[in-house]
Amino acid sequence: MEENKESWIWFIEWQTPELAVMHKIKNVIYSGHTKYQKIEIVEIDPFGTCLILDGKIQSSTIDEYIYHESLVHPALITHPNPKEVLVIGGGEGATIREVLKHNVEKVIMVDLDKEVVELCKKYVPEIHKNSFYDKRLILEFDDGREFLKKSKEKSYDVIIIDVTDPIESGPSQLLYTKEFYELAKSRLKEDGLIVTQASSIFYSKNVFSIIFNTIRKVFKIARAYYAWIPSYNSCWGFVIGSNIYDPLGINSKELSILIKNRINGKLRFYNEKMHYVLFSLPPELENFIEKEEKISTDNKPPSMPA
Repeated sequence: MEENKESWIWFIEWQTPELAVMHKIKNVIYSGHTKYQKIEIVEIDPFGTCLILDGKIQSSTIDEYIYHESLVHPALITHPNPKEVLVIGGGEGATIREVLKHNVEKVIMVDLDKEVVELCKKYVPEIHKNSFYDKRLILEFDDGREFLKKSKEKSYDVIIIDVTDPIESGPSQLLYTKEFYELAKSRLKEDGLIVTQASSIFYSKNVFSIIFNTIRKVFKIARAYYAWIPSYNSCWGFVIGSNIYDPLGINSKELSILIKNRINGKLRFYNEKMHYVLFSLPPELENFIEKEEKISTDNKPPSMPA
């Protein structure tokens, strides 16, 4: 007998005001509201257990490694000796999981939403893999921007921005502005790097290009890159900013040695070949972002289309 599709529970994720993707929910593990956002942890085929915040899939157990390895390793490998890393956001614990594969001495994770972190600790251990309990980790609950304002030292080798998309009036919108990047730069060591997730290069190409252009106004070197994330239904953008180190300034032989010697633990996506693939932008996209003139400011921050 054919299953009655009308009885299914559906999750609808809006990509733009005119386009949505529907997912059949296999099981609801948790659904509720925190002080800052709506949170759902559900099972969806074929993506497994998914963390959803304000209607947007943040991580799925099937493909989160693509996003998190892409976000973390290009920046940390580009820096010659990262010892102190700041992660802003990253509530499910996968970003710090990847950072802790390096021989870092200290990782500070600052997340706004303690409830999200606690729920992820409980319900998605297959994502964080006990990274929250590593002795090198210092976990703080604060607004990332306020945390940087209160931190006066130039102590970080790498700052990783892994926060929700810049949705209008959302909790992360002002973590994509020129003022914020200047603040982050002031807390980096002289040879420090910053890397941020930078939204979809398809559904929000304008936002991606503005983030890139804003970072290159703050740092001497800016590199945009992307990876296909199946659960996001899109190629996803990232941007690295630095005053000294260029992620494309490492030759492939040296990069292979660095990855082998400096990353402990299994990698499922990132290697020396993928490093260069990530930074290989299609000509049309490369031309689009190179021509971008707009920058993101506190008065006019970027806003996702949905």
